[in-house]
Amino acid sequence: MRTRTTRLLALPAALAAATLALSGCSGAQDAQSTRTTLNYATGDAEPECLDPHVGGNYPQALLGTNFAESLVSRDKDGKIIPWLAESWKESADGKTWEFVLKDGVKFTDGTPLTWEAVKANVDHLLDPDTASSTGYLAFQQIADVTRGANDHVAVVHLKQTDSALLESFAQPWNAIESPTALKRSQEENCASPVGTGPFVVDSWTKQDRVVLTRNENYTSAPADAANQDGPAKLQEIVWRFIPDATTRYNALSSGEVDVIDNAQPNNITAAGVNSGLEDLNAPRPGSSNRIELNSGHAPFNDKKVREAFIRAANVDDGIQSLFMGTAPRSTSALGSTEPLSKDMPGSYPHDVDAANRLLDEAGWTKGSDGIREKDGKKLTARFPVSTNQSIPAEQSLFEQIQAGAKEVGIDVKLQPVDLQSWYSALGKDDYELVDAPYTKVGPDVLRILYHSDSIKPAPSGYFANHAQIDDEQLDTVLDKARASTDADERAKLYEQAQQIIADAQVILPLYDQQNHFLHSTGVKGLRALPTVNTPTFLDVEPLPAS
Repeated sequence: MRTRTTRLLALPAALAAATLALSGCSGAQDAQSTRTTLNYATGDAEPECLDPHVGGNYPQALLGTNFAESLVSRDKDGKIIPWLAESWKESADGKTWEFVLKDGVKFTDGTPLTWEAVKANVDHLLDPDTASSTGYLAFQQIADVTRGANDHVAVVHLKQTDSALLESFAQPWNAIESPTALKRSQEENCASPVGTGPFVVDSWTKQDRVVLTRNENYTSAPADAANQDGPAKLQEIVWRFIPDATTRYNALSSGEVDVIDNAQPNNITAAGVNSGLEDLNAPRPGSSNRIELNSGHAPFNDKKVREAFIRAANVDDGIQSLFMGTAPRSTSALGSTEPLSKDMPGSYPHDVDAANRLLDEAGWTKGSDGIREKDGKKLTARFPVSTNQSIPAEQSLFEQIQAGAKEVGIDVKLQPVDLQSWYSALGKDDYELVDAPYTKVGPDVLRILYHSDSIKPAPSGYFANHAQIDDEQLDTVLDKARASTDADERAKLYEQAQQIIADAQVILPLYDQQNHFLHSTGVKGLRALPTVNTPTFLDVEPLPAS
């Protein structure tokens, strides 16, 4: 973004002194040279509901981080730190947790933060009528929330020990909202959810923008925020929906907007040499970006066919050519941001000869058109792709994988669709392949994605186990990992789980979930909140006037 400059002329000494006196030395000039409205452009899908409890996808987290806050957060090293809860204590048996809430915190509708707010939010997330998926799946072990020694102590009672509880409370989809606001209709709460955050939802013009205004009474910054003393320095954030990557980047380059997400790799690499733009690289935690093979029905209920598809895919070359070093290859079910992630390149080799041999062994023979056949049926695989979630470079990678599959006789049918049609295809089991990144704090994401319980849909209709792997040994390992409070034991169990998933050949890992926030150099203080790496604007300074 260009900053306008003004040439100063020499003034007589007396006039210069008078000018300084009138301006308060430089305050008036500074006020004229900065602005407190930040313009953000997202390429993620526009949420159908701004309340992150409802459903629970990443676009909601992007927005929700700025108006709704969680009980706890994480620092840059992954350690759980205070946020709305100033301290917490676990019982000896691991089934009871006491959270001491910050005193004096109020939601932006004036409702005080007490234990009742925590209970109302947990109840809201677990209520089937809320249609939560992310929060619902994370909070399954919570039995109830009661009052502790006083109104500022929330006691969380569990059905059984849950080593991922703090990680779950750190997620933006489980943020604490006003219990008063939650009593409204879902339509009202979707349009203007009420939290304790540094900004307030002022207005929502659908298919255009959300306007967030400053919470003047803000007092509840997370423990690692630079600004611990009060309101944000920005007065307003204009959050625009610009789905086209080129249009979004051009808006940034011209100074029309100050920050964009979902940038293309060539734009990210250009930011390194363009002095006007910077890249905030903040990969999302949880799973890697991977293609999941639906083992619940033909043809991928045959392991040999799954292996053949994986061997046919030349992922390394595709990522190298398309992502220009902005997204290194992954060979793990977990993203590399998770300390317990284990890369297993030997499980996902590119070997066309092996792919052909496996398909021959599985009884699939090539027809006149090069596509294999068996029992009168073509070897096809439907692959719905959400154009809201998948950037053009990734879609090109899918096309390269499609070409590799065709070479060995697998007809991959790429189906570009909008987000809601994508969810519908998954819900109806109308897919054989899918790319479904899942963001969650901590390695317990493996349980969400690959435990057989997750084949059953949540109340929202969403189910997370798209590979439809149903493995008793894997279920046992994941259950033990969730219940264990021993860090070394958990690490071994999660390593074992990753090995079982790799051996089953139900996923093709691609790369870490990406988060590249490109911004003008005038944006100072922007950081990614180290929970799920959504941008937080609490510490952002006023911007140069444009």
